[in-house]
Amino acid sequence: MGRPGGSATTAPPEAVPSPAPSGPLTIAVDACGADGGPEVIAAGAESAASDGIRVRAFGLQPELEELVGIERVELRRAEASISNDEEPVRAVHQKPGASIVLAAQDVAGGNSHALVSAGSTGAALAAALFAMRRLRGVHRPAIAVQLPLPEHPDRSVLFLDAGANAEVRPQHLVQFAYLGAAFSEAVLGVERPRVALLSIGEESKKGTATVVAAHQALADADGIEFTGNVEGRDLAEGAADVVVTDGFTGNVALKTMEGTAKAVGGAVRSAAKSGFFAAVGGLLMQRSLKRLRRELDPDTTGGAILLGLRGVTVVAHGSAGPEGIANAIRLAERSAREGVVQRTAELLERSGASRAAVRASLERDTKEVS
Repeated sequence: MGRPGGSATTAPPEAVPSPAPSGPLTIAVDACGADGGPEVIAAGAESAASDGIRVRAFGLQPELEELVGIERVELRRAEASISNDEEPVRAVHQKPGASIVLAAQDVAGGNSHALVSAGSTGAALAAALFAMRRLRGVHRPAIAVQLPLPEHPDRSVLFLDAGANAEVRPQHLVQFAYLGAAFSEAVLGVERPRVALLSIGEESKKGTATVVAAHQALADADGIEFTGNVEGRDLAEGAADVVVTDGFTGNVALKTMEGTAKAVGGAVRSAAKSGFFAAVGGLLMQRSLKRLRRELDPDTTGGAILLGLRGVTVVAHGSAGPEGIANAIRLAERSAREGVVQRTAELLERSGASRAAVRASLERDTKEVS
C-alpha cells in the first residue's frame, strides 16, 4: 500500500491492498453530512487522533474550520458535498469533487488506509464501490452491523445485510456468510464464528425459496461453521456469531430493534415516575439501565462496515455524537490493521466461495433436488 500523502487515484480492479504497515494508519473522513454538524466530526476526530490514529478530513471550508489545529488531523478541501436528498449514484458521478468521493479515492489510491463517513449512506456506498471496486469473485458488497447482546456484554452478533441489497439471490446470501465470518474472526476476534441464516423457522425447508437454496448450499460449504436457521427472536440471544439475510429484511429488523429498545427505555422511565416505590426501584436500577442504554447505543460500536470491497469503509450513524465518530474511526483503523480485506479474499479463495464457484454449486444442488 502506498504511503499516506501521495496522489489519490482509483485502484485497478484486480488490486488487493497489501497488509497495513506497523506504524500509525491514516483514516480518510468525510467531514460533511453528520446530523450534529462539523463540531461532532471535529470532536470525534480529535478523540481518535489522541489514540495515535492519523485523520485526513475532506470537507468544505466551514467543516474544515472546525478541524484547524487538531494534532494528527490533515485537512483536504472539497468542492461539494452530497446530501441525503440526492440520488446517490447520480450525485457521485456528477460531483467528482465532493468530499465523500475524494475521501474514497484517497483510500483507493493507497494514500489513506480506510474510509469513514457519517453522511449519506447511499453516497458512501456508491463512492466506495466506484473507487475501491469489489473483491474478485464477490457478487455484491453487504452492510454489516454489530448487534449488542444485553445478557452477554462482552459479545455481539454481526448482522448482514443491513440495507445494501434489497433483493438477493441464494449465491449472494452464501457470500454474505463468508464475508461476515471473515470480519468476525479478523476484527471481532471470534474463533470459528458460528454462521446462521435468518428465517421463519429453524427447519432447513422453512423460508423463501432463496433462503432454502442458500441453506442447502451453506450446509455443504467449506471454511465456515454453518449452524442453520435462526428466527428474529434469536438475534439478541447470541444463537450465532454471524446472522445473514437480505438487505430489505435486515434493515427492517434493525430499525424494529432500535425502535423497540427506545420504546422499552421510555416505558421504564415512565414507570419509574409513576409513584414513590416505583421511583425508589428506578433509582436502584439506574446503574443497570445506564449500562444497557450504552450497550444499545449505536455510538458504542461506531457504525456499520461495508464488506466485500478492496478497501475498508465504515458508515457511522447519521445522528452519531463525538463518541460515535471516534469509534467509527477506531473501527476502521482496526479493520485495516487486522487486514480484513486480505483475510476475506483469502477465505473466499480457500473455501471456493467465489462468484463462479457458488453459482456452480447452487446449480448442482438444484439439479439434484429436481
